[in-house]
Amino acid sequence: MPLAWLLEHGSLPVQVRALTELVGPADDTRAALGGAYAHPPAVRLALQQRRDGTWGGQMLSVARAGDASFEGIGTIPAVRRLLEYGWEQDAPTFHAARKVLFRLLAEDLDPYYLYELRADAGTDEYLIRRGRALLREAAAATLAQLGCEADPRLRGAAVRLLDRVMAFVRATASAAGAETAPPLPANAAPPTPHFLVMLAYMPRFRSEHQDEMTRLLAFLSAPAAGDKPRGGAARRDLGQPQVVLGDPLAGVSETTGLPSMLAWLEVMARLGFLRRNPAWSALLDRLLNERDAKGVWQGRTTALAPPERAWDWPTFPLGDPAAARESLVADMTFRLAMIARLAGRTLEPA
Repeated sequence: MPLAWLLEHGSLPVQVRALTELVGPADDTRAALGGAYAHPPAVRLALQQRRDGTWGGQMLSVARAGDASFEGIGTIPAVRRLLEYGWEQDAPTFHAARKVLFRLLAEDLDPYYLYELRADAGTDEYLIRRGRALLREAAAATLAQLGCEADPRLRGAAVRLLDRVMAFVRATASAAGAETAPPLPANAAPPTPHFLVMLAYMPRFRSEHQDEMTRLLAFLSAPAAGDKPRGGAARRDLGQPQVVLGDPLAGVSETTGLPSMLAWLEVMARLGFLRRNPAWSALLDRLLNERDAKGVWQGRTTALAPPERAWDWPTFPLGDPAAARESLVADMTFRLAMIARLAGRTLEPA
């Protein structure tokens, strides 16, 4: 792990997180946390928060690739990007946002809380229900990353979400090989990336549901069965293709979209799934083999297209979008080192 190189070439968030997450907590690393709050993109993003705790009165919208002003950013990717920048979970900026996010966990169908999805949903009860479900999972993921695992509101939401996903997983398994798939149970829902992010930041909750985690890993390791869950093809949706119907990396080229791949590998590593899946472990090995003798990633930067989905947009880039190539390489080098550590690999500072 090229710590000295990361501290010289990485952005402020990469420097801070390399010290605090890869080296470990110590007095000198704690002192470095202030650098995350001085990062110009982080300051620009934080200053866009409204008095009601939201960013632009939106939730899932992401900024255009390369837009340093973060125009149109929604609350959920904004909060998660600030956390990725290295901001602490109790930063004052998050206080008002946390209140809004907890409101989204409620199991009601009030269309007011659809935010930017309200226009597309209209008065269609199915679309209102679907939109609230998307926002509920995304809010749960953000609250989990904010360190709210012990809050009973989040734990209650997590239990309900897990029950729905397990109903879908069981129904899918029982229908395997059938000529005509039976309709899904009314309470069944496929997993989404935000659901997986939520679980990734709730280790105690996962330990209480180990059997469900084993079934979930088996489902995620299988080839994706298609792009829509059974029974969903006939309904108009909300332009949020979020469901995960199997391994999303199966058959995907590594020449484009590497940051999105790393976002997936990180979630799997935090879940404890990466080391138990040979294909994901092999992909991590291949990416680690692209490092030079100093441990610096030397792959093709043409593959570093910024993610465009609400769940993985917050992870890359941590530096300024217009920064030099070394900043992007530092992002990749840091992220690979962190994933390797989460997966149980041994990294020695260089």
